[in-house]
This record gives sequence, C-alpha cells and structure tokens, in this order.
Amino acid sequence: MDKFRYRSLPAVFLVAIFTACTQQQPSPQELKQKTAEATAEAKSDVKAVAQGIKQGWNSDNAVDLNTASKASLAGLPGMTEAEASHVIAGRPYHSTGELVTRSILPKTEYDQISDRITVK
Repeated sequence: MDKFRYRSLPAVFLVAIFTACTQQQPSPQELKQKTAEATAEAKSDVKAVAQGIKQGWNSDNAVDLNTASKASLAGLPGMTEAEASHVIAGRPYHSTGELVTRSILPKTEYDQISDRITVK
C-alpha cells in the first residue's frame, strides 16, 4: 500500500504543475485597458501634487494665523499638528512675531515659515 502512495505522488505533482501553467493570461486588450487606467490615475495624482507645490511657492497665499485651519497650519514646513493646535489656541495675534514672543514656536521654526504667514 505504501508503494502505491509514493507512485501517485509524481502524478499529483504533474497535475498541479499543468493546472498552474494553464491559467488564463490577460489579453493584450485587457493589458492596454489596465495600463490606460493606471496612467490616468498617475496623471491625476501628478496634477494634484503640482497644484500643491504651486500654491506652496505662491507668496500671495500666505497663511493667516488668525483664520487658518489646523490643516493649513500643519502644512507649513516643520510645523506639527500639536504646534498648529497651539497656534490656534493662542489667537488672536497682532503680529507674526508673537509666535516667538509667546513661546508658541522656537525662533528657528519661526524663521522657516515667517515668509509664509501673515496676520490680518
């Protein structure tokens, strides 16, 4: 009985290999469609990133410390969400320099964002 068990092993192994090899491959049309979808998605993502960079470089879009959302403040270079919360808690501000004088941000971090913030 043990001999029969070992003789059937190669047959089972071959059936498994043939089954794996005969799985249907995607057609060239399906590959083109998937590639087109992935390209369109990547293009959309690139446009969103480019728009974000453009807004970040645009000095006209300075963040107002008295009205900015937590997300806008946290989007400033080097600012954490906790620091953004501290900025919001310290409102209103009369000048941007109050972030340092009130010990909300260290001078080094303030220097990184001073040209991107405003108080209206």
